[in-house]
Amino acid sequence: MTNAAVDNAPRPSHAVLAQAAHWYALLRDGKAPAQDRARWQAWLGSNPTHQAAWRYVEGIGRDFEPLRGRTDARVAADTLSVATACLHTRRRVLAGIVAVAGGVSLGWMGWRQALLPASVMAWGADHRTAIGEQREIALADGSRVWLNTASAVNVSIKASERIVALVEGEVFIATAADASRPFFVQTAHGRMQALGTRFNVRLDADRTLLAVYEGAVAIRAAAGGATRVLAEGLQANFNAAEILAPETADPAREAWTQGALVADSISLRRVVDELRRYRRGHLGVADEVADLTVYGSFPVHEPERVLRMLASALPIRIEQPLPWWTSIEAKR
Repeated sequence: MTNAAVDNAPRPSHAVLAQAAHWYALLRDGKAPAQDRARWQAWLGSNPTHQAAWRYVEGIGRDFEPLRGRTDARVAADTLSVATACLHTRRRVLAGIVAVAGGVSLGWMGWRQALLPASVMAWGADHRTAIGEQREIALADGSRVWLNTASAVNVSIKASERIVALVEGEVFIATAADASRPFFVQTAHGRMQALGTRFNVRLDADRTLLAVYEGAVAIRAAAGGATRVLAEGLQANFNAAEILAPETADPAREAWTQGALVADSISLRRVVDELRRYRRGHLGVADEVADLTVYGSFPVHEPERVLRMLASALPIRIEQPLPWWTSIEAKR
């Protein structure tokens, strides 16, 4: 079967991904008997989604076991050399952008966001967090910023304005009063101006979510000029073209700053989506249990403990055929 056929295959279901993970666990040490390998080959060729699932599992396996069985120190040295070269290249690119930008109104931070991939920007941002890490940052103007897991921001405090550019992830901000310098938060989808406030901004691939907990925040979409002032207690999603209708602010978007994952009558699927942000590896949930309702407050810094808590309260079981592959299944 061609790669094109695999690429165009439907997204693998949870069940198919689980099958692929079990095959990978069986075959990964290269000691499986010929009959098992023949059965795997038959499974792999029987459906395009099986090949797509296998490629997904292989990709995660490469990320977690890149040097498995290798003792050559040259590999590590080469990896470090490549990373260093990337850093130097990024600095040269950014320096060139500054020189070209000059007096263009988009400005330094806008150029960086517009011209560089988000992954590169996050890697070299002014402040960033790893998966599972959270940080509190005091800005020079007295404002406070909390970075959630796998997040990155660039900060510019000037005489005329204050700007936090969210490159990746999620940030909670408590602004310091300063009537002479407006406070802006910028994402790929637009710009928000704080109007004396505490608020949360979460950046996803196709949208930005703003939740306001004190004061108000004005939104301006990046394209088309759509604007809206969001009052305390409301949240809204927006993209570069439009701002969607406001709804009640989710307390979970504030609770994470206290290390809590709040589930107030939400589905297990949504809880799993949130947990994925705080841990490495694959975390899947079977369709049979994905719509179970979850209540409670969970320690966001301890995702494995959260899984045990869920398993004790719901008719589910946790399977882990590989160290980096966790699956939530219906209890037998």
